[in-house]
Amino acid sequence: MAPRIPKAELDPELKENLTKQLGAVPEPVEVVFNNPDVALANMDFSARVAAWNAADASLKSFAHMAVSAQVGCSWCLDIGYFQAQNQNLDLAKASQVPRWRESDVFTPLERDVMEYAEAMTNTPTTVTDELSASLLDRLGPAALVELTVFIAFANFATRSNTAHGITSQGYSDACEIPLAARPADSGTASGA
Repeated sequence: MAPRIPKAELDPELKENLTKQLGAVPEPVEVVFNNPDVALANMDFSARVAAWNAADASLKSFAHMAVSAQVGCSWCLDIGYFQAQNQNLDLAKASQVPRWRESDVFTPLERDVMEYAEAMTNTPTTVTDELSASLLDRLGPAALVELTVFIAFANFATRSNTAHGITSQGYSDACEIPLAARPADSGTASGA
């Protein structure tokens, strides 16, 4: 599927830097650069989000991939799994995020984080006081605030990409463990 909005021509230096970092220019960048102000603000905020470190990187990675699977953003799942490999995260676990409910590789905390990500993604949200209190107790206020805003940002990215018609670019093909498919009935009421 081709993006619903044509790709903009990027500055050669930016194109070269992105290709060096990722092996190919990400289609979301090419599409959003139709409005350079939006693209630059998005890249700036993305970089700031990536620099946050109060919450564990693997928890944030699993949360973003859980949002991606729920929303149906194949591009975000693809790049998320590729980035998990590049950050030396547990690929056996990362590969199972789309089917986390059926998989036995996750800890109770990881499961709660993915449940929280999906609950935030549901429309309307379905975050419970109990789940929030449990995460607050285990993560602390700074990490829970970071995780919450990180998940909100993941929703921004996944929903923008799916609305623009952007699909997987094959980044995860470089990973040695295949990415699991999301079950048809995952037990969530997304409304998304």
